[in-house]
Amino acid sequence: MKGIIIKALSGFYYVAAEDRIITCRARGKFRKTGEVPCVGDRVEVSLTGAQGTVDRILPRKNVLLRPAISNLDALVLLISNVPPVTEPFLVDRVTAIACRQGIEPIICVSKCDLDPADRLSGIYQHAGFPVVRTSAVTGQGLDALKALLRGKTVCFTGNSGVGKSALLSALCPELALKTGEVSDKLGRGRHTTRHIELYPAGKDTYIADTPGFSSFDTERMELILKEELADAFPDFAPYLGKCRFLDCAHLKEPDCAVLAALARGEIEPTRHQSYAKLYEISSQIKLWEHKEPEKR
Repeated sequence: MKGIIIKALSGFYYVAAEDRIITCRARGKFRKTGEVPCVGDRVEVSLTGAQGTVDRILPRKNVLLRPAISNLDALVLLISNVPPVTEPFLVDRVTAIACRQGIEPIICVSKCDLDPADRLSGIYQHAGFPVVRTSAVTGQGLDALKALLRGKTVCFTGNSGVGKSALLSALCPELALKTGEVSDKLGRGRHTTRHIELYPAGKDTYIADTPGFSSFDTERMELILKEELADAFPDFAPYLGKCRFLDCAHLKEPDCAVLAALARGEIEPTRHQSYAKLYEISSQIKLWEHKEPEKR
C-alpha cells in the first residue's frame, strides 16, 4: 500500500496509509543504495503482522536536508518584531532555499497582538510574498492562514521562541503542542520541538513543526551558484535579462536593470543587501569540494 511518512524517530517510520498509522522499519536495501527515508516521503509499504516495512520511496518533487523533509508545497516562515526580533537576512536566505526548491514561501508575522511589525510586513509584501499577520492569543489571521494552507503539505519554521508551537496549537488545538518560553536573559527561545512531524490538518493538508532556523543546512544554501542566485529572488524576476551585460551580477555594473529598479524603490533595499551578502558567500564555493565520490 502507499502512504506518507509523518514521523521518523529512532529508526522507526510512522506512515499514514488507508486511514491508519503504520509503524515501519526501512528495508535493508536502503543501506546499500544510500537512500534515507524522511518525513514527507510518499512511500510503498508492506505489512508483516502489525508492523510494516518501507519498501520504496516514490519520486520526490523536492527535499530539504536540514530539517530533513520532502515534498513540500509551501514553507511558512514565522517572523516577529518582538524578542526574538527576526533579521531580514535570515528570512531572505531561507526564502532563497525555498524558491530554488520550487517551494512557495509564506511569510507569517506572529505575535501581532504585541507588535504589528509594519516594517517587516511591508518588506515582504513589497517583494511579492504572501504575508499573513497573526496572533495565537487573539486569533488574528488564523482563518486567512488556514485558507493558504488548505490542500498542501507545509513546513513551519522560524527563530526559536518566535511562536511556532503556540500558533500551530491555535490552528489545530488537538495537537496540544508544548509551547516554549522566551529567555529574557538570552533574548531567544528554548527549543521545544525535538523532531520533525507532520500533522493532519484537514483533507489532504499536513503541517510540520521543526526546530528553529539554526537547523537549516546552510551549506545547502551555499550550493546556489552565484550565477543562479538572482533566480532565487522572485522580486528580481521582472528585471532579469534587461541589463546591458548578459552576465551582470546586479551589484555595481552600469545599466543594470535590477539596480535601476532598486534606485526607483521597486526593490526593497534589505532584499538587495541580502542578495549581495549571499552573492559573496556563493563566490567562495569550490565546486570540487561538493562533488560526490564516484561509485564503484
